[in-house]
Amino acid sequence: MYIKRDLESKIRKFLKRKEILAILGTRRCGKTTLMRQIFKELKNAKFISFDDQEILRVFKEDINLFIKIYVEDADFLFIDEFQYAKEGGKQLKFIYDNHNIKIIISESSAMELSIQSVKYLVGRIFIFNLNPFSFSEFLKYKNEKLSRVIAEEPISNVLVDKIFEYYEEYLIYGGYPEVILSYSEDEKKEVLKNIHNTYLLREVKEILQISDDFKLVKLIKALALQVGSLINYSEISSLTGFEHKELAGFVNILKKTFICIESRPFFRNKRKEIVKSPKIFFIDSGFRNHVINNFQKLDIRTDRGSLNENFVAGELFKKDIQFNYWRTKAGAEVDFVIEKENKLIPIEVKTVLKSPRYGKSFKNFIEEYKSQEGFILSEKYYNKIKLDKSTIKFLPVFSISFIINI
Repeated sequence: MYIKRDLESKIRKFLKRKEILAILGTRRCGKTTLMRQIFKELKNAKFISFDDQEILRVFKEDINLFIKIYVEDADFLFIDEFQYAKEGGKQLKFIYDNHNIKIIISESSAMELSIQSVKYLVGRIFIFNLNPFSFSEFLKYKNEKLSRVIAEEPISNVLVDKIFEYYEEYLIYGGYPEVILSYSEDEKKEVLKNIHNTYLLREVKEILQISDDFKLVKLIKALALQVGSLINYSEISSLTGFEHKELAGFVNILKKTFICIESRPFFRNKRKEIVKSPKIFFIDSGFRNHVINNFQKLDIRTDRGSLNENFVAGELFKKDIQFNYWRTKAGAEVDFVIEKENKLIPIEVKTVLKSPRYGKSFKNFIEEYKSQEGFILSEKYYNKIKLDKSTIKFLPVFSISFIINI
């Protein structure tokens, strides 16, 4: 069953342009399905995968034969699993420069594309990221009527309670398409286990050529247990066995293969504000919950607050919104800071709120940086107040997926 993705409409707008389109994303997030959906609606198009070793061999060893078979007489060429073509960007450049054909490729690693392809394709390629489902996409599939009315303000307590049921499912099992389409909890867990193992066996061993994946498993678990916390590389080094100097490189691998997101500190005053220590979040909470083997309901979880914060990070990432966190050396902190049009928007994530309360740190940030608006997200509370000249919106945390102009 095909579930329409938000990225589909965006890609269609670029089909008439000459540039190559590259769809990047973690394995099993739906890249092949999305490409096939667009492919089947086009005339005079061909679809191939470099998972097929014979096709890959022709592409690498005899580009003229490849062109005769797959490029000539076609208007569109879809190439799935392009990461298997080492130095494939050179061949793509040759095709692009000499033939009038639209090429759409998919890759499961931004690292592979950046190193082996982009250096040949500057000015010739547009890159799009496809992630596991955002919550707005998830809700649209689960209950399209609810997904439409959530944009209306104010939202009732009844509506919040109804949407929260879906939010809890999403927070526990995540947004991978196969997980969403699974009926039972046991099936969802088995799919997540398979996605985890596939990532390690294929992405790490085959593409990144890392032999010691046992230590990488320990690293992923250590990061999963510290979601939303400042990363202490010395502590993680002792837990995983990685040398301290190796850790940043391996964390970068997790980012480039679409498993983790890094939040860097926002600062303007190096004497007062933290400038180095990152926070790590997971793009998919279901993947993260599999890593720590915890699929408990929210009301009995000790990491409930961390899951809510991780959700916000993931939704901002899926919207292509850059974010940081703010923390002073005295301990004041704001969970997320978004810089937009020279304006700073602070976002704080709470678990339960029953009144329009905000902390001293949030107030200090608003006053220090003259923010005109800020958001305090909790699981169900809704309100709006003024703080001096600033507007503070209290919203259910899942609303972040539906805010267009944040």
